[in-house]
Parts: sequence; structure tokens; C-alpha cells
Amino acid sequence: MNTHYETLEFPVILQQLKDLAVSESAREILDKLEPILIEQACVQRMAETTAARRVLDAFGAPPLPMMTRLEESLTLAEIGTMLSPEQLNGVRMFAASCKRMVSYLSRIASQDATLASYGQAIHPLSDLQSEIQRCVYEDEVRDEASALLRDLRRKKLNLEAKIKEKLNQVLRTHKQYLTDGYITNRGGHYVLPVQRQHQKQVPGSVVDTSASGTTVFIEPSAAAALREELEAVHISEDEEIRRVLYTLSAQVAEEAQPIRRNMKLMEELDILFAKAKLSAAMDAREVDIGGERRLIINNGRHPLLDRETCVPLNLTLEDGDRGVVVTGPNTGGKTVAIKTVGLLTLMAQCGLHIPCGEGSYIAMQDGVWCDIGDSQNISQNLSTFSGHITNVIGILKNASRDSLVLLDELGSGTDPAEGMGIGIAVLEELRLRGCMFMVTTHYPQIKTYAKSAEHMLRARMAFDPETLAPLYTLEMGKTGESCALQIAGRLGFSKHMLDRAHRAVYNGEQAADANAAAMPAPKSRLTRLGPPVKQKFTKFTMGDSVLVLPEKETGIVYRPADENGDVIVQVKGVKHKVKHTRLQLRVAAAELYPPDYDFSIVFNTVANRKASHKLNKRHDPDAVVEYGELD
Repeated sequence: MNTHYETLEFPVILQQLKDLAVSESAREILDKLEPILIEQACVQRMAETTAARRVLDAFGAPPLPMMTRLEESLTLAEIGTMLSPEQLNGVRMFAASCKRMVSYLSRIASQDATLASYGQAIHPLSDLQSEIQRCVYEDEVRDEASALLRDLRRKKLNLEAKIKEKLNQVLRTHKQYLTDGYITNRGGHYVLPVQRQHQKQVPGSVVDTSASGTTVFIEPSAAAALREELEAVHISEDEEIRRVLYTLSAQVAEEAQPIRRNMKLMEELDILFAKAKLSAAMDAREVDIGGERRLIINNGRHPLLDRETCVPLNLTLEDGDRGVVVTGPNTGGKTVAIKTVGLLTLMAQCGLHIPCGEGSYIAMQDGVWCDIGDSQNISQNLSTFSGHITNVIGILKNASRDSLVLLDELGSGTDPAEGMGIGIAVLEELRLRGCMFMVTTHYPQIKTYAKSAEHMLRARMAFDPETLAPLYTLEMGKTGESCALQIAGRLGFSKHMLDRAHRAVYNGEQAADANAAAMPAPKSRLTRLGPPVKQKFTKFTMGDSVLVLPEKETGIVYRPADENGDVIVQVKGVKHKVKHTRLQLRVAAAELYPPDYDFSIVFNTVANRKASHKLNKRHDPDAVVEYGELD
């Protein structure tokens, strides 16, 4: 199986599906289930699952047979081998299941005519079933199998009774010579235990001797002739039993091909109803699937998560959208979100129902490729970064316009600047290739790329800013923060280490907030100890010359960072709102401008400065000051 499918835990779904099948042959087929690449066939399989689920809900599970070792019995019968009573009973039980299935399918005709038509194709095996049932019971051949067998067994019983009667006569008349007063059987001979010193007093043949040698087991002469006659009856009985079994085996061989056709039909029904049972177990539903390059998941659930606690996923990629970049904090559910998309896509393309809401649509894919989790491989001497890059290179070799690509923590495991660059290069390649993709990242530069690139969408995993608790909800059109320091503080990261981390990031400006972040979390989201502490970012001041990453454009700071860390930067005369983490100081304002410098010269147009000058002197109804909008 494709290793990417294993990463998405698709084999776990297949195992659940196999466990719901009755026959081993159906389980073997389901174990090899793979996404269908032909749209018409995929839609048909989905419709079949829907029909089986509808019948299952209305009429319950069908009487499907296990068919254990049935093919082996048919093969032996065809080459002339005598089948055992156990094997014949297996054939009989299958024939009985076929009869019950025909009855079941006739009852569902009003619900689904297509499934009901299977009943018309099932070959009746009533005669064979009746004959085996008449002749065989469990592991024995019945007396009623033939008149001769019935007579032989009656004669056998009479002879055994006569032998015991003869032995009882000897037992009563020679009691004083016996070591015990009982009749036993040694090597097929009915014998009496006689004291060795009196063995000549009992007429008959010594058959055996005790371990101590003090007792000999004698078959009385009166019983020997009857025993020989009984042996002849045993031989005749065995021959008649074998004749009956050979006759039944030949009848099975004559019906071998109809039986196999029935087995194939039962196997197909087993597979269909296994899919229906999985749908019911997951509370899943039919989903539209086709060749349109769009993906809509409404209230989708990861099928391996507890449905009571799983937060539904809502995602929309319309025709023309290439991909979505998902951001947000660690443990926020980004990885689960992209794995959910991949797993639901694989399931739908196998004709399986998926746990989702109405209006969902799954695009047909020629492959689902993913790089999720730690790709470190000690045996192949691959670091985490090398493992990720190896996976990504393999994905780029295989992914086409009709593929779905899922990349978790793109560009991680190496120098952030270079990892960011690689990440953007990979995304641009996927975008130009036209395939669908879903990527998670913490890099602000990749977030910016997603905002500006054509046919790209942004999304974030919702996060409670006060309790720092993940909400596991995907919010389209928004960008999230990693919140690593805040999360570390809430989880018990020591104050002095958190303070040092803040100084490393913010040049010592966030020591107070570090202590605030390290405070214990509120016991309840509904109980607050006070308003949340707002962060202040004073790393940049008005007039600072900065580089805006990753574009490396030169700008001038117009307004320092607000409580959200957003800085207003003027680039080529246009003001932009930029996250402080994307800015790199080139030259401080103090080195560029004298004290009390009039920054309106830098940030305002000549017309605006003249209008402002007039307004400062007197009211002028014709003076207009224009403020440009932020990009």
C-alpha cells in the first residue's frame, strides 16, 4: 500500500471495514481496497454503498455465510475425492444460507430493486441441501442414508448384544476364576480378566496380559465366532458409508459451478454490506464526488476520533483555488485538520461514506501525497529536515494537476530563513502545477506569501486568547499566531527561562509580559482573574529604516507596533500593516534624522502638507487633507 495512505491511517479504516465482513474472501478483497480513478465507477460504488446502507437501516443485516474452506471442498469433489461429513455439512450450510438470502432479497425489492436483483441470480441448491441433510448429521452418516446401512447397523447392534450375553454367562459360571467382575475390550475383542493360575479353567483365547502378569484377558470361545461375524458387518458398514459419501461428493461436484457463482454473489453482497455497516458505525453519509477541482467539507469529522468530542471541520476550496495555508499554535489541531481532509478524500474515492454534513463535495484525485510527522530515519541516516525534503522531492515527482498534496510544518527542521525560502518555493511550484494542496506552517513569511499569491487561501486554527486553549476550529480567510511563549508559560515553563526567551525575541522589552504569561491558567474559561495583559512592542520607532521580509523591500516605520504586534511601514509611498516579526532594522531613526524632525515631510504628500499648513493658520473650506488607505 502507498506509504502516504499509511500516514493518513487509511489501513486502520480498512481494518475496521474488514472486521465487518463475514467471509474470509470478502475480507481479502477489502484489504486491497484502493481509491478508484474512474469517476463513473467511483460514483457507482458510492451509490451502491448508499443503497446497502438504506436496506441495512430498514431490514437489518442480511444472512451472509462464512464460506469457510468451501472452495477447498469444491476442488476436492471435482477431482473425485470423498468429502468428509464435516465438509459436506459446510456445503449444506452454504446452500441453506443461499435460500435464506433469496428470501431476504425478495423482501427488500420495494426498497432497492438493484440489490433485490441479486436474489434472482442466486442458483437454487435446495435438492443438494436436502440430500446432504438426509444423509449426514454433524460428523456422522445417518442410518437413513440407505436401506443397507440401516440393516447393517441393526445387525451390528444385535451381534454386540449377543456377544455381551455370552460373556455374561461365562462371567456368572466362572466368577471364582476372575480378578474382577466386568467385561472389557482389548484390541477389538470382548474379554474377561482371569487369574493367571486359573486361565485353563476358562475356555477361550488369551488376548492380552496385565502389566504385572497376574491377570490374563481371555476371549471366551463362545464369543469368538460372534466377534468374527461382527467384524464382517463392520467392514460392510464402512463400505456402505464410503459409498454414500462418494455419492454425495459427486453431487457436490456436479453443482460446483453454480455453487461458485453463488459464492461470488455472496462475496459481493458481503462487501457491499460491510461498507454499509461501516457507514452506520461512523454515522457517515453519501458525499458528492466528481472531477470538478473543488473541495467542500461541511462539518467533517475524523473517523478515528470520538464523535462526541471531535470538533467538526469546515473547509471550502472552490474551483480555481489551488490551496490553503493553515496557521495557528502548536496542539491547535492543524495536523488533524489536514489528515482529516486526506483520509476523507481516500474513503470517498473508495466508494465509502464519510462522516460529514450535507453539501460536501470531494474532488477526484489521481493521488493523495503527504508529508506529515517526524520524517527522521536513523537507518537511512536522515535527519528530520533531510527526511522531510526527501519526502517533498518524491511528492513533487509524482504530484500532478489532479493530485492532493498535504504538507505539515513545511520548511521545518532547519535554519528558519532558509526553511522559509524552501517552503515558499515548494508552494509556488505546487500552485503553478495546479494541484490541490493544504499546508501547515509557523513561518510569517509563508503566511504573507499565502496572502499575496494568486489562487491561495489562508486559514487558522482558532485559539482562545485568554485561556490559551485550542478550539480546534478551522477559520477560513484568517491567519493565526504560534503563541509559543504564551503556551509555554501556561504549561509551566519556568519564569526565568521564559523571561530569557522574551529578551532573545524582543530585545528585553517583554520581561513583564513573560511573567504574566507564566501565570497559572484560569480554572474555567468562564472565570477570569481580570482583563488579559496586552503586549507592547517597542522594537521599532517612527522613522526607522527597515527591511520587510521575505520581499526584502526597504521601508520606513510610520507607526510602532500596536498591541497585536502590527507595525505600519511605508514602502514606496504606500503604507502597509506588517507583523513586527517580518521586519529587520537597517538604520535607526536617531541615526537618520535630527531631533524634532518633521516626519510629515516623509509620510505626507506636498499637497497634504500645504493643506495642513493652511488649516493651522485659519479655516479654509477649500483645503483638503487626504489620508491614504493601508494596503
